[in-house]
Amino acid sequence: MKNVGQILFLLLLVGCTLSVKETPQNTLDQIATEYVKLALAIGEYDEAFIDAYYGPDSLKPVNQKQEVFPKDSFLLTTKNLQKKIKSFTETTENDTLAHRANFLLAQLNAFEMRIKIFSEDYPTFDEETQGLFGVTAPTFTKEHFDQVLRNLDQALTGNGTIKERYDNIVDKFIIPAEKVDTVLKTAISESKRRTLEHIFLPENEHFTFELVKDKPWSGYNWYKGNYTSLIQVNTDLPIYISRAIDVGSHESYPGHHVFNMLLEKNLFNEKGWIETSMYPLYSPQSLIAEGSANFGIEMIFPGEEKAQFCKEVLLPLAGMDTTGISNYFNVLKLKSDLSYAGNEVGRRFLNGALTEDEAIEWLQKYTLRDEESAEKSLSFTKNYRSYIINYNYGKDLVQNYIESNGGTPDNPEKRWELFTWLLSNQVLPTGLIEKE
Repeated sequence: MKNVGQILFLLLLVGCTLSVKETPQNTLDQIATEYVKLALAIGEYDEAFIDAYYGPDSLKPVNQKQEVFPKDSFLLTTKNLQKKIKSFTETTENDTLAHRANFLLAQLNAFEMRIKIFSEDYPTFDEETQGLFGVTAPTFTKEHFDQVLRNLDQALTGNGTIKERYDNIVDKFIIPAEKVDTVLKTAISESKRRTLEHIFLPENEHFTFELVKDKPWSGYNWYKGNYTSLIQVNTDLPIYISRAIDVGSHESYPGHHVFNMLLEKNLFNEKGWIETSMYPLYSPQSLIAEGSANFGIEMIFPGEEKAQFCKEVLLPLAGMDTTGISNYFNVLKLKSDLSYAGNEVGRRFLNGALTEDEAIEWLQKYTLRDEESAEKSLSFTKNYRSYIINYNYGKDLVQNYIESNGGTPDNPEKRWELFTWLLSNQVLPTGLIEKE
Protein backbone atom coordinates (compact mmCIF):
# COMPACT_ATOMS: atom_id res chain seq x y z
CA MET A 1 0.00 0.00 0.00
CA LYS A 2 2.88 2.30 0.74
CA ASN A 3 4.34 1.77 -2.74
CA VAL A 4 0.94 2.33 -4.35
CA GLY A 5 0.63 5.61 -2.45
CA GLN A 6 4.04 6.73 -3.68
CA ILE A 7 3.12 5.85 -7.26
CA LEU A 8 -0.14 7.78 -7.01
CA PHE A 9 1.75 10.77 -5.60
CA LEU A 10 4.26 10.65 -8.48
CA LEU A 11 1.49 10.36 -11.05
CA LEU A 12 -0.25 13.35 -9.49
CA LEU A 13 3.01 15.34 -9.53
CA VAL A 14 3.64 14.49 -13.19
CA GLY A 15 0.08 15.42 -14.03
CA CYS A 16 0.49 18.80 -12.38
CA THR A 17 3.75 19.35 -14.23
CA LEU A 18 2.21 18.46 -17.58
CA SER A 19 -0.67 20.83 -16.96
CA VAL A 20 1.75 23.78 -17.11
CA LYS A 21 2.09 23.86 -20.88
CA GLU A 22 4.70 25.79 -22.79
CA THR A 23 2.91 28.52 -24.75
CA PRO A 24 4.11 30.75 -27.61
CA GLN A 25 3.88 33.69 -25.22
CA ASN A 26 6.20 31.94 -22.73
CA THR A 27 8.63 31.01 -25.49
CA LEU A 28 8.87 34.57 -26.73
CA ASP A 29 9.21 35.90 -23.18
CA GLN A 30 12.18 33.59 -22.68
CA ILE A 31 13.79 34.78 -25.92
CA ALA A 32 13.20 38.40 -24.88
CA THR A 33 14.88 37.73 -21.54
CA GLU A 34 17.93 36.28 -23.32
CA TYR A 35 17.92 39.33 -25.60
CA VAL A 36 18.09 41.67 -22.60
CA LYS A 37 20.84 39.64 -20.94
CA LEU A 38 22.90 39.74 -24.15
CA ALA A 39 22.49 43.50 -24.48
CA LEU A 40 23.50 44.11 -20.87
CA ALA A 41 26.58 41.92 -21.36
CA ILE A 42 27.61 43.86 -24.49
CA GLY A 43 27.04 47.09 -22.59
CA GLU A 44 29.71 46.06 -20.09
CA TYR A 45 32.23 46.75 -22.87
CA ASP A 46 30.51 49.20 -25.19
CA GLU A 47 29.44 52.06 -22.93
CA ALA A 48 27.28 53.66 -25.64
CA PHE A 49 25.39 50.45 -26.39
CA ILE A 50 22.58 50.85 -23.86
CA ASP A 51 20.77 54.16 -23.62
CA ALA A 52 18.44 53.12 -20.80
CA TYR A 53 17.69 50.11 -18.62
CA TYR A 54 15.13 49.90 -15.84
CA GLY A 55 14.52 46.15 -15.69
CA PRO A 56 15.45 43.73 -12.89
CA ASP A 57 19.03 43.63 -11.61
CA SER A 58 18.91 39.84 -11.86
CA LEU A 59 19.42 40.09 -15.63
CA LYS A 60 22.67 42.01 -15.32
CA PRO A 61 25.95 40.12 -15.93
CA VAL A 62 27.33 38.20 -12.96
CA ASN A 63 30.59 37.01 -14.53
CA GLN A 64 33.68 39.19 -14.38
CA LYS A 65 34.30 41.30 -17.46
CA GLN A 66 36.99 39.88 -19.73
CA GLU A 67 40.06 41.90 -20.66
CA VAL A 68 39.37 41.52 -24.39
CA PHE A 69 36.00 42.24 -26.00
CA PRO A 70 34.53 38.76 -26.74
CA LYS A 71 33.37 39.60 -30.25
CA ASP A 72 32.99 36.03 -31.52
CA SER A 73 31.08 34.91 -28.43
CA PHE A 74 28.65 37.84 -28.69
CA LEU A 75 28.14 37.26 -32.41
CA LEU A 76 27.45 33.57 -31.81
CA THR A 77 24.89 34.34 -29.10
CA THR A 78 23.26 36.92 -31.36
CA LYS A 79 23.07 34.40 -34.23
CA ASN A 80 21.52 31.78 -31.96
CA LEU A 81 18.82 34.21 -30.80
CA GLN A 82 18.13 35.22 -34.39
CA LYS A 83 17.63 31.54 -35.29
CA LYS A 84 15.25 31.03 -32.37
CA ILE A 85 13.17 34.01 -33.43
CA LYS A 86 13.04 32.95 -37.07
CA SER A 87 11.93 29.48 -35.99
CA PHE A 88 9.30 31.06 -33.74
CA THR A 89 7.87 33.29 -36.49
CA GLU A 90 7.61 30.30 -38.85
CA THR A 91 5.33 28.47 -36.43
CA THR A 92 3.25 31.09 -34.66
CA GLU A 93 -0.15 32.11 -35.98
CA ASN A 94 -0.52 34.97 -33.52
CA ASP A 95 0.00 38.27 -35.37
CA THR A 96 0.79 40.20 -32.18
CA LEU A 97 3.50 37.75 -31.15
CA ALA A 98 4.86 37.62 -34.70
CA HIS A 99 5.15 41.42 -34.79
CA ARG A 100 6.89 41.42 -31.42
CA ALA A 101 9.28 38.70 -32.63
CA ASN A 102 10.09 40.61 -35.82
CA PHE A 103 10.86 43.70 -33.76
CA LEU A 104 13.29 41.70 -31.63
CA LEU A 105 14.88 40.26 -34.77
CA ALA A 106 15.46 43.72 -36.24
CA GLN A 107 16.99 44.87 -32.96
CA LEU A 108 19.28 41.81 -32.93
CA ASN A 109 20.38 42.57 -36.49
CA ALA A 110 21.51 45.91 -35.12
CA PHE A 111 23.35 44.13 -32.29
CA GLU A 112 25.30 42.18 -34.88
CA MET A 113 26.32 45.31 -36.77
CA ARG A 114 27.23 47.26 -33.64
CA ILE A 115 29.39 44.38 -32.32
CA LYS A 116 31.39 44.50 -35.56
CA ILE A 117 31.71 48.29 -35.48
CA PHE A 118 32.84 48.26 -31.85
CA SER A 119 35.48 45.73 -32.93
CA GLU A 120 36.61 48.25 -35.60
CA ASP A 121 35.23 46.12 -38.42
CA TYR A 122 33.80 49.11 -40.27
CA PRO A 123 31.24 48.82 -43.10
CA THR A 124 30.35 51.59 -45.54
CA PHE A 125 28.07 54.33 -44.24
CA ASP A 126 24.99 52.98 -46.03
CA GLU A 127 25.71 49.40 -44.98
CA GLU A 128 25.99 50.65 -41.43
CA THR A 129 22.67 52.51 -41.43
CA GLN A 130 20.95 49.52 -43.00
CA GLY A 131 22.42 47.19 -40.40
CA LEU A 132 21.77 49.42 -37.39
CA PHE A 133 18.55 51.21 -38.24
CA GLY A 134 17.06 49.14 -41.06
CA VAL A 135 17.10 51.95 -43.62
CA THR A 136 19.38 53.74 -46.06
CA ALA A 137 19.12 57.52 -45.98
CA PRO A 138 18.79 59.41 -49.29
CA THR A 139 21.96 60.70 -50.93
CA PHE A 140 22.37 64.31 -52.07
CA THR A 141 25.03 65.70 -54.38
CA LYS A 142 27.26 68.68 -53.80
CA GLU A 143 25.37 70.41 -56.63
CA HIS A 144 22.12 70.07 -54.68
CA PHE A 145 23.52 71.99 -51.73
CA ASP A 146 25.14 74.54 -54.03
CA GLN A 147 21.68 75.26 -55.42
CA VAL A 148 20.24 75.67 -51.92
CA LEU A 149 23.00 78.17 -51.16
CA ARG A 150 22.16 80.10 -54.32
CA ASN A 151 18.54 80.26 -53.20
CA LEU A 152 19.66 81.55 -49.80
CA ASP A 153 21.96 84.04 -51.47
CA GLN A 154 19.00 85.55 -53.32
CA ALA A 155 16.79 85.61 -50.21
CA LEU A 156 19.29 87.15 -47.78
CA THR A 157 19.50 90.92 -47.89
CA GLY A 158 22.50 93.13 -47.17
CA ASN A 159 26.16 92.90 -48.07
CA GLY A 160 28.79 90.24 -47.45
CA THR A 161 28.98 86.48 -47.86
CA ILE A 162 25.99 84.18 -47.34
CA LYS A 163 27.39 83.19 -43.96
CA GLU A 164 27.92 86.83 -42.90
CA ARG A 165 24.42 87.87 -43.92
CA TYR A 166 22.92 84.80 -42.28
CA ASP A 167 24.80 85.52 -39.05
CA ASN A 168 23.65 89.15 -39.08
CA ILE A 169 20.08 87.92 -38.86
CA VAL A 170 20.33 84.98 -36.45
CA ASP A 171 23.02 86.18 -34.05
CA LYS A 172 20.62 88.79 -32.68
CA PHE A 173 18.67 85.93 -31.13
CA ILE A 174 21.34 84.22 -29.05
CA ILE A 175 20.03 83.82 -25.50
CA PRO A 176 22.18 85.59 -22.87
CA ALA A 177 24.05 82.96 -20.86
CA GLU A 178 22.47 84.04 -17.57
CA LYS A 179 18.97 83.58 -19.04
CA VAL A 180 19.45 80.16 -20.67
CA ASP A 181 18.23 78.13 -17.69
CA THR A 182 15.06 80.18 -17.23
CA VAL A 183 14.22 80.30 -20.93
CA LEU A 184 14.74 76.55 -21.43
CA LYS A 185 12.63 75.64 -18.41
CA THR A 186 9.86 77.96 -19.62
CA ALA A 187 9.95 76.39 -23.09
CA ILE A 188 9.77 72.90 -21.60
CA SER A 189 6.88 73.91 -19.34
CA GLU A 190 4.91 75.18 -22.34
CA SER A 191 5.78 72.04 -24.31
CA LYS A 192 4.39 69.94 -21.46
CA ARG A 193 1.21 72.00 -21.24
CA ARG A 194 0.55 71.59 -24.95
CA THR A 195 1.39 67.87 -24.93
CA LEU A 196 -1.02 67.20 -22.06
CA GLU A 197 -3.83 68.53 -24.22
CA HIS A 198 -3.42 65.46 -26.43
CA ILE A 199 -1.58 62.71 -24.52
CA PHE A 200 -2.43 61.31 -21.09
CA LEU A 201 0.73 61.00 -18.98
CA PRO A 202 1.30 59.15 -15.68
CA GLU A 203 0.67 61.34 -12.65
CA ASN A 204 4.04 60.63 -11.05
CA GLU A 205 6.12 61.47 -14.15
CA HIS A 206 8.89 64.00 -13.70
CA PHE A 207 12.39 64.92 -14.82
CA THR A 208 15.54 66.55 -13.48
CA PHE A 209 17.08 69.32 -15.59
CA GLU A 210 20.78 70.22 -15.83
CA LEU A 211 23.00 72.53 -17.88
CA VAL A 212 26.31 70.84 -18.74
CA LYS A 213 29.48 71.40 -20.76
CA ASP A 214 32.08 69.41 -22.73
CA LYS A 215 29.66 67.06 -24.48
CA PRO A 216 29.51 66.08 -28.18
CA TRP A 217 25.72 66.53 -28.23
CA SER A 218 23.48 69.58 -27.70
CA GLY A 219 20.96 67.84 -25.47
CA TYR A 220 20.35 64.38 -23.98
CA ASN A 221 17.56 62.55 -22.18
CA TRP A 222 18.74 59.86 -19.79
CA TYR A 223 15.63 57.82 -19.05
CA LYS A 224 15.68 56.24 -15.58
CA GLY A 225 12.45 54.25 -15.54
CA ASN A 226 9.40 54.72 -13.31
CA TYR A 227 8.46 57.68 -15.60
CA THR A 228 11.50 59.76 -14.68
CA SER A 229 14.30 61.30 -16.77
CA LEU A 230 17.46 63.32 -16.42
CA ILE A 231 17.52 65.98 -19.14
CA GLN A 232 20.82 67.68 -19.89
CA VAL A 233 21.47 70.59 -22.25
CA ASN A 234 25.00 71.37 -23.39
CA THR A 235 26.04 75.03 -23.23
CA ASP A 236 29.40 74.72 -25.03
CA LEU A 237 27.97 76.71 -27.94
CA PRO A 238 25.56 79.67 -27.98
CA ILE A 239 21.88 78.71 -27.74
CA TYR A 240 19.52 80.50 -30.11
CA ILE A 241 15.95 81.32 -29.15
CA SER A 242 14.47 78.75 -31.55
CA ARG A 243 16.73 76.05 -30.12
CA ALA A 244 15.25 76.66 -26.68
CA ILE A 245 12.02 75.19 -27.96
CA ASP A 246 13.68 72.60 -30.19
CA VAL A 247 16.05 71.05 -27.68
CA GLY A 248 13.60 71.38 -24.80
CA SER A 249 10.71 69.75 -26.64
CA HIS A 250 12.92 67.11 -28.29
CA GLU A 251 14.26 65.87 -24.97
CA SER A 252 11.04 66.24 -22.97
CA TYR A 253 7.48 66.79 -24.26
CA PRO A 254 6.41 65.19 -26.56
CA GLY A 255 9.94 63.93 -27.28
CA HIS A 256 12.14 61.37 -25.57
CA HIS A 257 10.69 61.69 -22.06
CA VAL A 258 7.17 60.99 -23.34
CA PHE A 259 8.31 58.30 -25.80
CA ASN A 260 10.08 56.31 -23.09
CA MET A 261 7.25 56.77 -20.60
CA LEU A 262 4.58 55.51 -22.99
CA LEU A 263 6.64 52.44 -23.90
CA GLU A 264 7.25 51.70 -20.22
CA LYS A 265 3.59 52.17 -19.35
CA ASN A 266 1.99 50.34 -22.27
CA LEU A 267 4.48 47.57 -23.02
CA PHE A 268 6.55 46.94 -19.88
CA ASN A 269 4.14 47.65 -17.04
CA GLU A 270 0.86 46.59 -18.68
CA LYS A 271 2.05 43.73 -20.95
CA GLY A 272 5.20 42.62 -19.16
CA TRP A 273 7.37 42.75 -22.26
CA ILE A 274 10.81 42.63 -20.66
CA GLU A 275 12.66 43.82 -23.76
CA THR A 276 11.06 47.24 -23.41
CA SER A 277 13.03 47.85 -20.20
CA MET A 278 16.27 47.94 -22.21
CA TYR A 279 16.79 50.55 -24.94
CA PRO A 280 19.78 49.82 -27.21
CA LEU A 281 20.93 53.11 -28.70
CA TYR A 282 22.18 51.75 -32.01
CA SER A 283 18.98 50.11 -33.17
CA PRO A 284 15.87 50.75 -35.31
CA GLN A 285 14.16 52.00 -32.16
CA SER A 286 16.37 55.10 -32.27
CA LEU A 287 15.16 56.19 -35.69
CA ILE A 288 11.61 56.22 -34.34
CA ALA A 289 12.75 57.96 -31.15
CA GLU A 290 14.72 60.74 -32.82
CA GLY A 291 12.35 61.15 -35.73
CA SER A 292 9.28 61.45 -33.52
CA ALA A 293 11.10 63.81 -31.13
CA ASN A 294 11.97 66.16 -33.98
CA PHE A 295 8.55 65.97 -35.60
CA GLY A 296 6.99 66.44 -32.17
CA ILE A 297 8.22 70.04 -32.17
CA GLU A 298 5.91 70.76 -35.10
CA MET A 299 3.12 68.82 -33.43
CA ILE A 300 2.98 71.15 -30.42
CA PHE A 301 4.03 74.35 -32.21
CA PRO A 302 2.32 74.11 -35.62
CA GLY A 303 2.51 76.82 -38.26
CA GLU A 304 3.54 80.20 -36.87
CA GLU A 305 2.96 79.28 -33.21
CA LYS A 306 6.64 78.67 -32.50
CA ALA A 307 7.62 82.14 -33.72
CA GLN A 308 4.67 83.63 -31.87
CA PHE A 309 5.60 81.98 -28.56
CA CYS A 310 9.20 83.15 -28.92
CA LYS A 311 8.04 86.70 -29.64
CA GLU A 312 5.41 86.92 -26.92
CA VAL A 313 7.04 84.91 -24.12
CA LEU A 314 10.63 83.74 -24.53
CA LEU A 315 12.26 86.87 -25.96
CA PRO A 316 10.79 89.22 -23.33
CA LEU A 317 11.74 86.70 -20.64
CA ALA A 318 15.32 86.76 -21.92
CA GLY A 319 15.31 90.56 -22.09
CA MET A 320 15.81 90.47 -25.86
CA ASP A 321 14.47 92.68 -28.65
CA THR A 322 11.73 91.05 -30.76
CA THR A 323 12.52 93.11 -33.86
CA GLY A 324 13.29 90.85 -36.81
CA ILE A 325 11.92 87.66 -35.26
CA SER A 326 9.69 86.88 -38.27
CA ASN A 327 12.61 87.25 -40.67
CA TYR A 328 14.70 85.07 -38.35
CA PHE A 329 12.24 82.19 -38.61
CA ASN A 330 11.85 82.66 -42.38
CA VAL A 331 15.62 82.35 -42.79
CA LEU A 332 15.69 79.24 -40.59
CA LYS A 333 13.04 77.69 -42.82
CA LEU A 334 15.15 78.36 -45.92
CA LYS A 335 18.22 76.94 -44.20
CA SER A 336 16.34 73.73 -43.37
CA ASP A 337 16.86 72.69 -46.99
CA LEU A 338 20.48 72.13 -45.97
CA SER A 339 19.52 69.65 -43.24
CA TYR A 340 20.90 66.64 -45.10
CA ALA A 341 24.30 68.24 -45.61
CA GLY A 342 25.46 66.85 -42.27
CA ASN A 343 24.50 63.36 -43.42
CA GLU A 344 26.59 63.78 -46.57
CA VAL A 345 29.57 64.93 -44.53
CA GLY A 346 29.15 61.88 -42.29
CA ARG A 347 28.79 59.52 -45.23
CA ARG A 348 31.87 60.88 -47.01
CA PHE A 349 33.99 61.27 -43.88
CA LEU A 350 33.24 57.79 -42.52
CA ASN A 351 33.76 56.28 -45.99
CA GLY A 352 37.17 57.95 -46.18
CA ALA A 353 36.23 60.33 -49.01
CA LEU A 354 36.79 63.44 -46.86
CA THR A 355 39.62 64.22 -44.49
CA GLU A 356 38.83 65.80 -41.14
CA ASP A 357 39.79 69.26 -42.42
CA GLU A 358 37.70 68.78 -45.56
CA ALA A 359 34.73 67.60 -43.48
CA ILE A 360 34.93 70.74 -41.34
CA GLU A 361 35.09 72.89 -44.48
CA TRP A 362 31.99 71.13 -45.83
CA LEU A 363 30.12 71.71 -42.58
CA GLN A 364 31.08 75.37 -42.55
CA LYS A 365 29.99 75.89 -46.13
CA TYR A 366 26.89 73.76 -46.35
CA THR A 367 25.48 74.06 -42.83
CA LEU A 368 26.55 77.69 -42.27
CA ARG A 369 28.43 76.85 -39.09
CA ASP A 370 31.47 78.65 -37.73
CA GLU A 371 34.64 76.62 -37.22
CA GLU A 372 33.95 75.82 -33.56
CA SER A 373 30.42 74.65 -34.29
CA ALA A 374 31.61 72.60 -37.29
CA GLU A 375 34.23 70.89 -35.13
CA LYS A 376 31.55 70.13 -32.54
CA SER A 377 29.31 68.65 -35.24
CA LEU A 378 32.12 66.47 -36.57
CA SER A 379 32.89 65.38 -33.01
CA PHE A 380 29.33 64.08 -32.75
CA THR A 381 29.76 62.14 -36.01
CA LYS A 382 33.01 60.62 -34.78
CA ASN A 383 31.31 59.48 -31.59
CA TYR A 384 27.92 58.39 -32.91
CA ARG A 385 28.79 57.69 -36.58
CA SER A 386 25.78 57.02 -38.83
CA TYR A 387 23.35 57.74 -35.97
CA ILE A 388 23.07 61.22 -37.52
CA ILE A 389 20.50 60.02 -40.07
CA ASN A 390 17.91 59.45 -37.35
CA TYR A 391 17.27 63.15 -36.82
CA ASN A 392 16.37 64.29 -40.34
CA TYR A 393 15.51 61.09 -42.20
CA GLY A 394 13.75 59.79 -39.10
CA LYS A 395 11.68 62.96 -38.92
CA ASP A 396 10.80 62.73 -42.62
CA LEU A 397 9.68 59.11 -42.28
CA VAL A 398 7.54 59.87 -39.23
CA GLN A 399 5.96 62.90 -40.89
CA ASN A 400 5.30 61.05 -44.16
CA TYR A 401 3.72 58.14 -42.31
CA ILE A 402 1.42 60.36 -40.26
CA GLU A 403 0.35 62.61 -43.11
CA SER A 404 -0.11 59.80 -45.65
CA ASN A 405 -2.46 58.09 -43.18
CA GLY A 406 -4.71 61.09 -42.73
CA GLY A 407 -2.84 63.01 -40.05
CA THR A 408 -2.58 66.20 -42.05
CA PRO A 409 -2.20 69.64 -40.44
CA ASP A 410 -5.90 70.34 -41.01
CA ASN A 411 -6.84 67.13 -39.16
CA PRO A 412 -5.08 67.57 -35.79
CA GLU A 413 -7.14 64.91 -34.01
CA LYS A 414 -6.01 62.18 -36.43
CA ARG A 415 -2.51 63.64 -36.42
CA TRP A 416 -2.21 63.24 -32.66
CA GLU A 417 -3.83 59.79 -32.73
CA LEU A 418 -1.18 58.49 -35.15
CA PHE A 419 1.65 60.28 -33.37
CA THR A 420 0.66 58.82 -29.99
CA TRP A 421 0.39 55.34 -31.52
CA LEU A 422 3.97 55.64 -32.81
CA LEU A 423 5.19 56.52 -29.33
CA SER A 424 3.32 53.66 -27.67
CA ASN A 425 4.20 50.60 -29.76
CA GLN A 426 7.09 48.59 -31.15
CA VAL A 427 7.44 50.28 -34.53
CA LEU A 428 10.09 49.53 -37.14
CA PRO A 429 11.30 52.11 -39.69
CA THR A 430 10.50 49.65 -42.49
CA GLY A 431 6.85 49.84 -41.46
CA LEU A 432 6.89 53.59 -42.00
CA ILE A 433 8.48 53.26 -45.43
CA GLU A 434 5.98 50.67 -46.60
CA LYS A 435 3.15 53.05 -45.72
CA GLU A 436 4.62 56.23 -47.17
